[in-house]
Amino acid sequence: MASLKGVVQTNRPGSVSPSKKRAVTMTQTRFILSVNNVLLVLSLASMLHCAAADGKTLVLLDNFNIRDTHSMFFRSLADRGFDLTIKTADDPSLSLIKYGQFLYDHLIIFAPSVEDFGGNINVETITAFIDGGGNVLVAANSDIGDPLRELGSECGIEFDEEKTSVIDHHNYDASDPGEHTLIVASPENLLKAPTIVGKPTGKPVLFKGVGMVADPENPLVLDILTGSSTAYSFFPDRPISQYPHAVGKNTLLIAGLQARNNARVVFSGSLDFFSDAFFNSAVQKATPGSQRYEQTGNMELAEALSRWVFKEAGVLRVGAVTHHPVGEISPPAAYTITDLVEYSIVIEMLAEGRWVPFDGEDIQLEFVRIDPFVRTYLKKNGGKYTIKFTLPDVYGVFQFKVDYNRLGFTHLYSSTQVSVRPLQHTQYERFIPSAFPYYASVFSMMIGLFVFSIVFLHMKEKEKSD
Repeated sequence: MASLKGVVQTNRPGSVSPSKKRAVTMTQTRFILSVNNVLLVLSLASMLHCAAADGKTLVLLDNFNIRDTHSMFFRSLADRGFDLTIKTADDPSLSLIKYGQFLYDHLIIFAPSVEDFGGNINVETITAFIDGGGNVLVAANSDIGDPLRELGSECGIEFDEEKTSVIDHHNYDASDPGEHTLIVASPENLLKAPTIVGKPTGKPVLFKGVGMVADPENPLVLDILTGSSTAYSFFPDRPISQYPHAVGKNTLLIAGLQARNNARVVFSGSLDFFSDAFFNSAVQKATPGSQRYEQTGNMELAEALSRWVFKEAGVLRVGAVTHHPVGEISPPAAYTITDLVEYSIVIEMLAEGRWVPFDGEDIQLEFVRIDPFVRTYLKKNGGKYTIKFTLPDVYGVFQFKVDYNRLGFTHLYSSTQVSVRPLQHTQYERFIPSAFPYYASVFSMMIGLFVFSIVFLHMKEKEKSD
């Protein structure tokens, strides 16, 4: 009866048998696992999409023929993993920003004669792109339009007028048609910064295009390639009736800029500089006895410039930063004046897509309270830089500061705030040598008082006896 009652109670309407419960539980488990798998796949796809988004580059051209005439340069970018989106500069579907996010990491403008960009791209948008950390490579020529001139002005570069060219009657190529605008630029005119221009090859480069000058009040502009002392910028088909826009070594052929947010921009006055014809051309100055080179240095320089402007070279970052008193392993709540402190910082550089230890000999540490109290070079110790020094005899709020700003490298900055307190009462010496005269005066006064008291009492007793 009891067992029958149990069966009746178990199978009453609205109840579920244990076997059905197990089946439902297994079904729910399978559903949860399938949902988790879907979420995992979506997250992995999102991660892969984010990884693929690195190096997304928008290329704006005057026409699609440039894609063929400059195929070697674009192929080198594609071989290095850049995702190139090639469009004409007046394409109505152009967009750099969508929903407040940048769609590309880099921008290449090979459209010198563009008068109006298509879509929602304009000079203000490109300037905002640079302010947001984007990198831009611009190539112009003698047919330069107003948008590129305006963009150059925003970055501290002033292009010469339309239809002008850089002219050099002493350093032009033997194949020049007669206007002396096919310039042979000497390697000596390159910026002395291997991080930007690559390792020296000794080969000259060909240049044919418009000249530039840098804003002297903009310290961020880099003179990457300048003209020779005999170069100037003017209309090649007109007699010189006024002072040229640029003369001598003030004539910039290629200029660069690294903004304070580490965004990089490169301006080339020559679109032909990146062309297959200039990459493969032989070069020889027209002056008698000049050496002939079977190939120009344009390809090596263009690749080095693209590596720098697109942050494949010269990128630094700060790793682990530690500080503690010598003999200990962790920092205290507050240091004490004159403590012996050990500071270390890890600095890494991006090379071939990997972060490797940076090899530098001129990295300085400053211990700052408004002004630096200590400034010293860090010593390389394996993959990190360390230094031991004594804290100043001044208390307050200080900072361990590493501010490394070198040509061709991103600005490296690290700041760690600490407190430095004076000595506690129990930390002072019991007797200090400089106070010995005061100690002597105290004891001499005590001895004098003791002697005086004995003499005074002795004289008083003697008077009574008399």
